[in-house]
Order: sequence, then C-alpha cells, then structure tokens
Amino acid sequence: MESAKAFLRSLLGDDRFWIAEVFLIVLTTAMASWLLGLLVRRLEQRAERTVNPWDDALCGSLNPPASLLVWLVGLSLAAARAGNATGAEIFSFANNIREIGFIVLITWFALRFAKAVEGNLADPRFMGKPMDATTVRAIGKLIRASIMVTATMVIMQHFGYSISGVLAFGGIGGLAIGFAAKDLLANFFGGLMIYLDRPFKVGDWVRSPDKEIEGTVEDIGWRLTRIRTFDKRPLYIPNGVFTQISVENPSRMLNRRIYETVGIRYDDAHLMAPIVKAVKEMLQQHPEIDTNQTLIVNFNSFAPSSLDFFVYTFTKTTDWVRYHEIKQDVLLKILNIVQEQGASCAFPTSTLHIAELPELAVAGDRRIPIDTGMTAK
Repeated sequence: MESAKAFLRSLLGDDRFWIAEVFLIVLTTAMASWLLGLLVRRLEQRAERTVNPWDDALCGSLNPPASLLVWLVGLSLAAARAGNATGAEIFSFANNIREIGFIVLITWFALRFAKAVEGNLADPRFMGKPMDATTVRAIGKLIRASIMVTATMVIMQHFGYSISGVLAFGGIGGLAIGFAAKDLLANFFGGLMIYLDRPFKVGDWVRSPDKEIEGTVEDIGWRLTRIRTFDKRPLYIPNGVFTQISVENPSRMLNRRIYETVGIRYDDAHLMAPIVKAVKEMLQQHPEIDTNQTLIVNFNSFAPSSLDFFVYTFTKTTDWVRYHEIKQDVLLKILNIVQEQGASCAFPTSTLHIAELPELAVAGDRRIPIDTGMTAK
C-alpha cells in the first residue's frame, strides 16, 4: 500500500495525492454498491422460492436504502479526506450529514419492511390463513407511526434538543391541544374503537339506519373511513360519527330471508290447504333452502281480493346475486304448484251485486210499489 502511495505521489505530487485517494474511494463505493445490488437480487430470487413472508419482505426492502447507505458512507469518507487536504469549511459538515443520513436510511428501510410485512401477512400466497386485513393495517400503522416518532426524536437529540423538555412541553400543552383539536381526537379515538371492537372490516358491506350510509368499506384510516357506495361514489366519513350512530353489517349474515305473501282467488278457497302443503314440501326438499332455520308456510289472511298465505324461509347462501336467483326459483315453483292444483293467483278485483227490484202490490186498478210509501188517489 505504501509503495502504491509513493508511486502516486511520484506521479501527482504530495499536494495532489488526495485527489487520487478520493477517486479510489468513489470508485470503490460504486463497485460496492453494484456488488450489493447483485447480492440483493440473488437473495430476492431465493426468497421467491419460499412462502415465508419475512424473507421476501426483508429482501424487497433492502434496496434502494442499502445502496444509498453504501454511497453515503463512501461519499462522506471522500468528503472527509478532501476536507483534511484542503481545509475547506464546507467539508466539515460531512460527519453530521453522514449521521443524519444514516438515521434517515435506517428509518426508510424500517418503514419499507413494515409495509412489506403488512402486505404479506394478508396475502394468501404467503399465509395459509391470511390475517384479517383490518387488523394488519391497524398494527402496521401503529408500527410505522412508532418508527417515525422514534426517528424524529433521535434526530432532535442529535441536534442537541432535549427530549425530556419536548415531552414535558407535550404534557403541558396536551390540554390546550386537546381543546383545539377535539374533533380530530374524536376521530382518532373513533378509529381506534373500530380497530378494537371491529364492527366492520375492509371489504364489508355496511349501512346505517340513522344516516344515509351504505356501501363497501375500502379503507379505515385514523381520521376517515372510506366507503364505496353501490353507485360507485366514494363516501368519506369521520370516524367519530361511528361512535354516535348504529351500524348494520349485512356481510356477517348467516342466511338471507325469503318472506313473500301469495294470494289466490276466493273461488279457490277449497284448494288452499293442498297448496300450502305442497309449497312447504317443496321448500323442505329445495337444496338451497336451510331447513335448520325457521320455515313457515301458512294461510295468513282474508284480503280484499284474495286469500293470502305467506312463505317465510332462509337460503343457505348470503351472496346477494345468488340469493335472488334462488328466490326467483322458489317463486316460480310456487306459481307452478298453484297452477297444478287447479287454482289461480288473485289480482285486485271488484264484484258488483245488483239487488232484485221489489215486488209490486195491486191496489185497485193501479200497481203501487210497496216500498215507496206512496198511496193511491
């Protein structure tokens, strides 16, 4: 090494030797960054062959933070060497930039790793039984917030700010901030309650009888929840609203209900019993009807234009589209049963009864209606 330096000094002279050293440092840094990139790509290829969510997240998060870290170290060393040779004031900041850059790059890597793990834990490619997406997002947000707060405090400590003083100020100013940002805090704690109580999760269909809220949950943030309505409009709801309203979650239904009333003509009253019996037997034998749930088919009422019986049963599926296909099949079969029994479904009708004319009585030579109260003259 000394012989190489002597050779370079003989070529460049002692006052210019540092330029060659800086060049060698930068060249070595570039080579190291290139080799590190190759190594990371090899590791990513090996990680793709496994189903472990951690190694994929680790390898996928290494670059570009790792390559930038190599460049940060190399350039800071080159700057330090140039500063020693030239005495320029600008190179005196190399150490501070290196330390702050090191914190920033480590924070960047940690955030990337946390985000990658969050995605992998909810991905069926990596997990035989993926974790609940809402829970994973909540934990991921907490971890990323903790990383950011910790990094900020470390950087502040590096610049000479007292962390204890900052924490004390936060404690004293907490009351004022709480009054000034009560809505923001209400939304934050509303979001926290959603994560803890889990009345719904991402992907659920929710609606509220108290407000005009209905749609599919797309995202649960710390301040807002985004719901996509059925006409594809995004609906942004502050989380604090959910602490004041009732929320219905149809996605967690165990069954869907079929509740219909069917009317037949009064002329077919004698066919009501066999129709009700046949419909009930049909439902009990239907492969998509859950016979473990309540199943009722009964003559229900004397309506103005019909004799009504009702059907009350539950399907096995909760899928909205499939439910309507099954309901259609059930209703068509009920129509067939009514027709097979020789009856007809009723529709609104009116029957007009005309009373017979009263008989006439004979009084003398004239016929006088008895009910008119008239007398013969």
